[in-house]
Amino acid sequence: MPAYDELVTHTSKINQQLARYGVKFGLYKNGEFKERLFPFDPIPRIISASAWDALSRGLVQRVDALNAYLRDLYGEKNAIHDGVIPEEFAFSSSGYLPECEGITPPKGIYSHISGIDLVEAEGGEWYILEDNLRIPSGASYPLIARSLCRRCDAKTFRTMPLVDNRDYGKRLRAVMDNVNTGGINVVLTPGRYNSAYFEHAYLAEQAGAVLAEPGDLYVENAHLYYRSGASSSLVGAVYRRISDEFLDPLCFNAESLIGVPNLMVAYRAGNVAIINAPGNGAADDKGTYYFVPKLIKYYLGEEPILKNAPTYLPIYPEDMAYVQDHADTLVIKDVAEAGGYGVVFGSSLAPLELAKLKRKIAEEPRRFIAQEVVDFLCLPTVIDGRIQPRKADLRAFVLSGETTTVWPSGLTRYAVEEGSAIVNSSQGGGFKDTWVLYH
Repeated sequence: MPAYDELVTHTSKINQQLARYGVKFGLYKNGEFKERLFPFDPIPRIISASAWDALSRGLVQRVDALNAYLRDLYGEKNAIHDGVIPEEFAFSSSGYLPECEGITPPKGIYSHISGIDLVEAEGGEWYILEDNLRIPSGASYPLIARSLCRRCDAKTFRTMPLVDNRDYGKRLRAVMDNVNTGGINVVLTPGRYNSAYFEHAYLAEQAGAVLAEPGDLYVENAHLYYRSGASSSLVGAVYRRISDEFLDPLCFNAESLIGVPNLMVAYRAGNVAIINAPGNGAADDKGTYYFVPKLIKYYLGEEPILKNAPTYLPIYPEDMAYVQDHADTLVIKDVAEAGGYGVVFGSSLAPLELAKLKRKIAEEPRRFIAQEVVDFLCLPTVIDGRIQPRKADLRAFVLSGETTTVWPSGLTRYAVEEGSAIVNSSQGGGFKDTWVLYH
């Protein structure tokens, strides 16, 4: 009998409990934004101890190289001078922020919490699909889901050789404490109407941090403070869940109503750590993804442990020619988009649509990358009361503090629709727990 059989009988109960907790996600579809419950499937992804060891080593390697690139990009720019990545390409990234030039964050860490998206191919090999170094979400979902599953079926969790994932809050706190400049730890949320507010509140509780909205924070004499009633507390580390452009209206978007004025002044002065650092988007640009294997070799002197999906960059003439000739078999991605938006399977387009897309690629080569379609695994999933195969990816969470570690869990996302390879939460996907075995 599969280990998850008993859990399957509790599918409705677990989802009802998740609804009570407000586990929701924003869904944008057909031109409308709707908030919906994030459906949970009780059949976990199960990863063996040996497979997880290899994955972890590859993920640590990748994140260490990406952090090295960010330090270099906003500092000495050696990779550009040495021709590892083209100068114009690096600085034309929509995620590159000239306002962050010359700023070295506390301990030199830019991406403290990295969400790396992978898929397992049919042959068992893992491929990196995307790096998320800005404000990757999702760690709270498998955390609370497993807690609810334990209540429903404690026996399974007592008998399975399963690595405990309940220490994420401690790991997050250790990351914040490591870079704290002196003061309290704060999780900065745009507010309760944000689609991921549940996660903001839950992680603040788990990490023993203060949950703050923008109006609770202010900057004075280049220091950040948290206002509570008549008293104020100095803030040493802020885990922000607000995008770069809205973070400080006096530095970025002047129309932002959810930022903290002069936050960048305190940050530039070295008086507060911002988690993750502003400007990280320059390293998780889908175009920069193409160069990560080279960056690993350049900064670490190592061969990449984990592979990229075969990728073509149209700024290079030979890649442009290949994309134009094979667009009907490739996945085309707009490098500035996220959350599953701007992803087009060439095989799904009518001839006129495909021709239009190819013209766009020819006109704006920096805007796109193209990838071979990776035939990744389907996992058993409860759909309409029956177990059916659905495509699923994995978002692994890599935490960079005193050392770089991988949380032995992760967010497995699955496509609800049969035959779909779009698993993103914002595109209607659901989620599973990820079980890592210790032997």
